[in-house]
Amino acid sequence: MSMLIENKMPALQRRGLLKRAGMTLGAVALLSVMGPLLGTNSVQAETEGLEKEDLKFGFIKLTDMAPLAIAYEKGYFEDEGLFVTLEAQANWKVLLDRVIDGELDGAHMLAGQPLAATIGFGTKADIITAFSMDLNGNGITVSNEVWKAMKNHIPQGADGKPVHPVKADALKPVVEQYKKDGKPFKMGMVFPVSTHNYELRYWLAAGGLHPGYYSPDEGDISGQRKADVLLSVTPPPQMPATLEAGTIYGYCVGEPWNQQAVFKGIGVPVITDYEIWKNNPEKVFGVTKEWAEKYPNTHKAVLKAMIRAAMWLDENDNANRKEAVKILSMPAYVGADYDVIANSMTGTFEYEKGDTRAVPDFNVFFRYNATYPYYSDAIWYLTQMRRWGQVNEFKPDEWFFNVAKKVYRPDLYAVAAKELIAEGLAKPADFPDFISESGFRPPQKEFIDGITYDGKKPNKYLEQFSIGLKGKEKG
Repeated sequence: MSMLIENKMPALQRRGLLKRAGMTLGAVALLSVMGPLLGTNSVQAETEGLEKEDLKFGFIKLTDMAPLAIAYEKGYFEDEGLFVTLEAQANWKVLLDRVIDGELDGAHMLAGQPLAATIGFGTKADIITAFSMDLNGNGITVSNEVWKAMKNHIPQGADGKPVHPVKADALKPVVEQYKKDGKPFKMGMVFPVSTHNYELRYWLAAGGLHPGYYSPDEGDISGQRKADVLLSVTPPPQMPATLEAGTIYGYCVGEPWNQQAVFKGIGVPVITDYEIWKNNPEKVFGVTKEWAEKYPNTHKAVLKAMIRAAMWLDENDNANRKEAVKILSMPAYVGADYDVIANSMTGTFEYEKGDTRAVPDFNVFFRYNATYPYYSDAIWYLTQMRRWGQVNEFKPDEWFFNVAKKVYRPDLYAVAAKELIAEGLAKPADFPDFISESGFRPPQKEFIDGITYDGKKPNKYLEQFSIGLKGKEKG
């Protein structure tokens, strides 16, 4: 039998074998015996304590959904006694609605989604996250025509290539020329509370271009009030086609949809979010507060599996990334060509065609405490909601702290991490010091505009920007 059932058996096949054998994942003793034969590790959880074993998680077709795919394909969910189904969703709104309605147990989410839902911007619901899925991973791409015009304003290095990072200062004269020609300058982002929206706005504003305000008090949720550049929502997989059609002149999106533009020859990625804010938080894994409270042991098991997946993705200097790319290129996950996904996932990034540069931290899944849900990460998103009018009135610092602590749950993360350490699957050095950890990163200075972010002083942070709401201002 051991010759027939290999350790590399796909997770879906292992699950089917278990089901056909009439086994329940709660049967700890039986699984402990069968585990080595089925290619799973020894059962780590006391699966009798799981309140729910069959789960369905949603995701959007982006490479940063990788922790879910890896936890599934490497058998980490099964090690925890969980039968998981992963299901691609049409867009971020559908994904959030299905989590709220209970059709999905949890999902790969934009970091701003749980926060926005909790404060009632858009859909109102209590969503929490105890797991940050990755750092970095996005880029800003412009059409070939726009890039050609921008290059006149970008210095060249000794090698004749544009000097990076490319600032929006180079885009400003192009936008002004479009205005003179009577053409509104349009760009795409994936969702109003997405990292992409805030990163694109940050980059534009740092270059003197106003990305517009939201004014929900007056019913204006377009985010285009006073805008030099008009931003609108486009689902990630549709970005390249929308750019090619000329509907937008550029966009901010996660991979592989920037590299897809290069491969198709229709656009040029001009900057990565790593260059806008080094090691910025990106996606999270979100569940409803009600779900987390109803299924605490199940939630912990999910967190453990995903932490292990993140560790696998980054271990030995990304040694597993080629295997990860092969998995992600499957139609059930991202479904893009292997070479397109590999272009960024394996530590490089191609800007202009032929201009490939080393960006080893373009995708980070575990290094730099990437999976830990820091309060300060949540507060940064809240400051951007305030800056652009999604939060349209002054809020004291305490409000930012209270919302962050309501949504981001490092306490739940710590329980899962400590259990992995106790089981010998992780080391204390892999994680923050849970005893002294305050939930705040030290002040971060590596932004493209040189402004320092201190999560403990949100209003003082907002005061530093020449473009954006602050104090008592409204959009």
